[in-house]
Amino acid sequence: MNQYLNPQFYTSWLSSLWENFIQLASNKVTLIEIAIIIIALLLSYMVARPSIRRLNRLLDNREWRNRFPGRFLRALLPLMTIVLAILLLRIGIEAFEKYNVTSFLLATAARLLTAWFIIRFTTGMIRDSNWSRLLSIAAWFVAALHILKLLIPAIDLLDRLAIDLGGVRISLLLLIKGVVVFSVLLKLASTAASLMEKRISTIKELTPSVQVLLTKALTITFLTVAVMVAFSSLGINLSAFAFIGGAIGVGIGFGLQKVVSNLVSGVILLLDKSIKPGDVIGVGDSYGKIQSLGARYVSVTTRDGFEYLIPNEDLITQQVINWSFSDFLVRLKIGVGVSYDTDIHKAMDLMVQAAKGVDRILEEPMPVCQLKEFGDNSVDLELRIWVNDPDKGISNVSSAVRVAIWDLFKEHQIEIPFPQRDVHIKNQA
Repeated sequence: MNQYLNPQFYTSWLSSLWENFIQLASNKVTLIEIAIIIIALLLSYMVARPSIRRLNRLLDNREWRNRFPGRFLRALLPLMTIVLAILLLRIGIEAFEKYNVTSFLLATAARLLTAWFIIRFTTGMIRDSNWSRLLSIAAWFVAALHILKLLIPAIDLLDRLAIDLGGVRISLLLLIKGVVVFSVLLKLASTAASLMEKRISTIKELTPSVQVLLTKALTITFLTVAVMVAFSSLGINLSAFAFIGGAIGVGIGFGLQKVVSNLVSGVILLLDKSIKPGDVIGVGDSYGKIQSLGARYVSVTTRDGFEYLIPNEDLITQQVINWSFSDFLVRLKIGVGVSYDTDIHKAMDLMVQAAKGVDRILEEPMPVCQLKEFGDNSVDLELRIWVNDPDKGISNVSSAVRVAIWDLFKEHQIEIPFPQRDVHIKNQA
């Protein structure tokens, strides 16, 4: 271990590497091999690129471009350059063997390109481009070390770079393995959870709340199993991390109160089915339609296009108006004041008539107009109407009714008064 921390070790290693490079560069056969490799790469690029562009344009016009044949061809087309380069290198190798000359560099380059082709083609079938790129680079790096016969020394070096932490030996090799195993298992767990979510969403017998609850439970289960399997596969004893439980308890008691409260509140909301995706709710100044139920918050989209993330705890501790809890039937009240000189019966009939002319107003229950009180400046009337689609907005239908009332009142010369005051001037003389 100490030799890897000694700068002289790396100095001698670089010096040896430089001497080997000088020796290879002075060899005519090596120079010829390097020239053949460069020519093969340039020639394959120049020949293959125009064909790749034409075939891509041809593939874009096909209906099956996103199915398996299309994905197969899309994964294969970018690798035509590599395929052509491998063929040219194989021709060079055959020519060297014909004259009984060893072609070490050509054979190594051909093997590296072949490994890159196989890996890129296999991972190219994966739809997630980020995962495809990451897996291809990691797999090719391992394959390149194996081809160059450096894999075992690299593994040995990574294993020696280790420290002891609480009786657990943690090496750089273990960390790399852990990252790879965790990444793969977590990806598999999330993929399995997504597939189960799609399957659960197709079961019409389950309510939206139960569907969300089952999805969250399965996701947590898959992730927990993935973490436990990852630790076991790395040979790590979980009991060595028992002290973390106390730290987590203290953290929950102090810094994570709100987080845990929101998590528990989310489970309660799913169990009691008080709100569910698609409901129209009002919390404080926020009014809109529930888009999704999360572990920590509820996503509510308003008619203005804003998306509010309301913590689950607020939906438990505050008063919530659920416009569609039992059904979507909602009654709206519209107040209008008329002059004392008005024929009240006629005004009330006109207000009901105005409501019936608006499309979203229900005929049953029918609109009703009532006289609420005799105000200081007007006779106050109240129109009560019913709608069954509050998710389409409340203020817009109220506005439409008020406009219709205004038009009818203007047509029949019914006055909507404004506040008036009588001012008396007392003579002080």
